[in-house]
Order: sequence, then C-alpha cells, then structure tokens
Amino acid sequence: MPRTAAPTLMSPIPRVADRDRRRTSASVVLRSVLEHGPVARSTIARLTGLSPASVTDYCARFAELGLIREAAAPRRSNGVGRPHVPVDLDDSRFLVGGVHVAVPYTTVALLDLRGRVVAERRLKHTRTEPSPVLARAADGLGELLADAAGSAPLGVGFAAGGWVERDSGTVVEHPLLGWRDVPVREVLGARTGLPVHVDGHARALVNAERLFGRARGSRNVLHLFVGNVVDAAFATNDEVHHGPRSQAGAIAHLPLRGGTEPCDCGRVGCLQVELSERTLCRRAREAGVIDGANPMDVVAAAAAGDAAAVRLLVERARMTGRAAGLLSDVLNPETVVVTEVGIIHREDCLTAMRGAVGPDRAADVVPISFPDSVLAVAGGSVALDVLYRDPLGVSPELN
Repeated sequence: MPRTAAPTLMSPIPRVADRDRRRTSASVVLRSVLEHGPVARSTIARLTGLSPASVTDYCARFAELGLIREAAAPRRSNGVGRPHVPVDLDDSRFLVGGVHVAVPYTTVALLDLRGRVVAERRLKHTRTEPSPVLARAADGLGELLADAAGSAPLGVGFAAGGWVERDSGTVVEHPLLGWRDVPVREVLGARTGLPVHVDGHARALVNAERLFGRARGSRNVLHLFVGNVVDAAFATNDEVHHGPRSQAGAIAHLPLRGGTEPCDCGRVGCLQVELSERTLCRRAREAGVIDGANPMDVVAAAAAGDAAAVRLLVERARMTGRAAGLLSDVLNPETVVVTEVGIIHREDCLTAMRGAVGPDRAADVVPISFPDSVLAVAGGSVALDVLYRDPLGVSPELN
C-alpha cells in the first residue's frame, strides 16, 4: 500500500508576514512619490531601501490603477546615459470624501490625493441626533460628488471628537452631541455606497500632518486639539497610538494649573471645561465682546482692536501652552502641533503659547498646517491615511 505523504509544515498559503511586508513596501513607495515627486524610480529605491525591480513593479501597478503617472519630461543623469522618466502622483482621477461632525455644524468636503480640499460645505445643525446629522452629511457629500463629475471617489473618512472607535467604526460617546454607540461606518456606508473609515479628529489630524503638513518626517508627533472638545493624539515611528478600543487621547479631565472653571465631574479647572470654545465665547459675551457663540467672532473682534478680545485669546493660548507643556513632559515629542483658533490666526497667541510651554520646547511647537480647512482635512485624512497605508487594498475601485 502506498504511503501517505506526511503533511508539510510549509503551507502554500502566503504568510501574514509576507502580506504585511508587501503592504508596507507598497506604502513606502507611494508615500515617496507623494513626498518627492516627480521622482525617478532609482531615487525611490535609494530612499526606501527596496530593490529597483520591486520599485518598478509597484510603480507599474500604481500607474495601472491611476494613482501615479509618468512625468512629462524625462531626466538624464549628468546629461548622459538612458534618461530617467520620473513618476508623480496623479491627483486628477480620484477623490476622497470627508465628514467632520462638530457641535454646531457638520463639515462635508472632497479632498484630492495630496490632501487638498477641492470642495467644502458646512451644514449647520438644527438637530444633533445621529440619524438626521448623518443623513444630511451623506446627502451633502452626494451633492459635492455630483459637481465633481469625472473624478472617482475612493471612500469616505469620518472624524469627530469624543470617544471614537476606529476598528468598529463607531462613535462610542460624544457627550456634547449626546451621541452614544452610533454605528457611523454602517450608516454612512449604507447611504453613500462607499467604503467608510472612522476615527477621532485629533488622530486624523496627526495623520494629515504626517502626510501633508509641517510634521512630515518627524519621528514622533503630539497633536493637541482645542475646540469645543479638547483632546490629543500621539504618533511615534509612523504609527498613531489608539489604545484599547481607541480610548487614547482622552484628556478632558486632566487638571490645568491656574484653571478656575467648575466641571461637571465636580472638580475645578479640568482641561476641556477650561479651554473649550464654549467657555471662550461665554467669557467674551460677559465682557461685551460678542453676543453669539462663534469663536471666530472673538478673533475678528481682536483683529479690529478690541482689547478684551485680545486678552481673552492670549490668556487662552497661554493656558493651552501649559496643557501642551504638561503633555510634552510625559511624551517627549519631537514636534507638537496645536489646533486652536487664536494660535492659528494671531502671532501674539502663538508667542504666548510658546512662552507657557517653555524655552526648551518652544521652537518645537507649531500651529496646525491647515488653518483654513482644519475640519475638512480631518475628515478626509481618515480615508487618505488608509490609502497611503495600504494603497493596493484601499477600495474595490482599485482591485
């Protein structure tokens, strides 16, 4: 009787490690094109450490998918030999949708593959229940896409403050909106028919900075987001820390030295209640600076010479600097990025914040790179991060 062959220990099924390695290689090639294009394939090989043959294979695949194109003019090395035909990102064929839900309004936008906002619309909330907010967001995106005929959507990124769980695509808790366990990915996916990717806005903007902003090339980056919601994100070695169930970055109840605002938790001077835009606007109303709830009205009043508005913004920036300094002492980041209206728009606020951080770190603290489109970029960058991490698997459109 013939012997039955013993089962082999080597399976023909590709190992997970091999798939991860291919995904990583594809990612570094496409990001090299993003950062350095137009760029020769030989330069990509040198920058990434991949073999020229591998780089050529990936570039051929990306060109076939429409992610990159050959630049118009070949380059010769020192004027002799075979010319190098550089490749560059093709930002004309694909877009991603972005949705950011803030307390007063939702931002919907379209971004190209370089993270540039090509269309944007703000939808003021009349109600904040999840169903109508997400329905309006999907309809708003649909209208923007209808006006962008000729460009194919790769997917939708969604960002918000609060506790947002990336893996399940859920807003677990957003107290200011009253949201709890909202299945955003499922709802938006059903209404748009597109892949939907979900994350917190502080983490989304760290990824935007890594890909398109001032923090590109930094080994570790801290981002502090100061809006109605105050939260943070930290990236090291090109990975954003999420923590179990994406709870990392919840800093709302950290104590802030010098704080005076009572918090719902029973303490005084918690980070979010002290720095939130709600507190800024309430103080501005009390000082007679504004009569509404828009922090940009405070910025406008300061620009018009209102001394009380200037004082409120500078003091808020100083307190923001204390918060950034506290987090920096714990995490020791190479770069600190801050999103806060005064710091974005006023040099005196930036100076006050850096002064509060301290002289040793002041030069490492910078405002967000997208001053005119922060929330649009936050939403779209959730989808763009997925693209640049796994460019061959981001969407059925590309397979």
